[in-house]
Amino acid sequence: MSDVDSVTVPGNPGRGDGLEPEPIKAVPLRRPGRWIAAAIILVLLGLFIYGAATKEAYGWDTYAKYLFDTRILSGVWITLQLTVLAMALAIALGVILAVMRLSPNPVLRAVAWVYLWIFRGTPVYVQLVFWGLFPSLYKTLVLGVPFGPHFAEFNIQDLQAAFAFAVIGLGLNEAAYMAEIVRAGINSVGDGQREASVALGMSWTQTMRRTVLPQAMRVIIPPTGNELIGMLKTTSLVTAIPLTSDLYGRTRDISSVNFEPIPLLLVGATWYLAVTSVLMVGQFYLERYYSRGISRQLTAKQLQELADAQGPVEKAK
Repeated sequence: MSDVDSVTVPGNPGRGDGLEPEPIKAVPLRRPGRWIAAAIILVLLGLFIYGAATKEAYGWDTYAKYLFDTRILSGVWITLQLTVLAMALAIALGVILAVMRLSPNPVLRAVAWVYLWIFRGTPVYVQLVFWGLFPSLYKTLVLGVPFGPHFAEFNIQDLQAAFAFAVIGLGLNEAAYMAEIVRAGINSVGDGQREASVALGMSWTQTMRRTVLPQAMRVIIPPTGNELIGMLKTTSLVTAIPLTSDLYGRTRDISSVNFEPIPLLLVGATWYLAVTSVLMVGQFYLERYYSRGISRQLTAKQLQELADAQGPVEKAK
């Protein structure tokens, strides 16, 4: 026998017996500060809810009366139209501006940069006020050949196009931010993808449309969803044009008659929260759709399929 005898301890994994170690009984660390802070927050929240429910200034009867009023519902519909149309204009123009900024043409890059500089550097409210004064600046719109014959002429002051000017103002402002979002998504695609497309004989425009932009969607979609939600709330600024048929405009008009602004503001806030919640759910599923294959963590279905595929291989061995 050697000077040091080998002794195998039952259940010790380091001695070669192949047994599993006993589970460690971990005692969680006590954190009384968390419970105290949570209790204080709950008490303050309860006091606020009780005070809001019992205070007459909130006007809950008026809130319930106007929550589903036809004027409020029509304002919600106008707000949704403004949001969808302005975002559609912003996304289309933002993609064009992003491609222009990445173009090898210096003129296109300079034009896109100036556009972003102007629309990102001035407040959206100021821009909407400008679009509200647009009929005062340009009373007529003439279509035709410059310094030549005119084919059509429109009197802008007679059009009463406050809704159209609101869509244009919101869309042009948002396009500057969408351009940067799209540009970031395009830059996230590796250079190898572009080189492979060029090797296949694609032009620069075809490479952007068929190869780069589809792969950039997983980076573009999350901030675009946030911008859509932000656009919904920004529509409340169209009073600068002025346009009063949106949700906020309707609540303000009603409160100017019954002199109860607080319950009408709560009505507007409720509808903004409801629509925003629906948009957040849609954003979640859209992000998950475009993020397929990005995560390395396998789902339960993928693990089961992998186990089923490995089964015949092990039996063959």
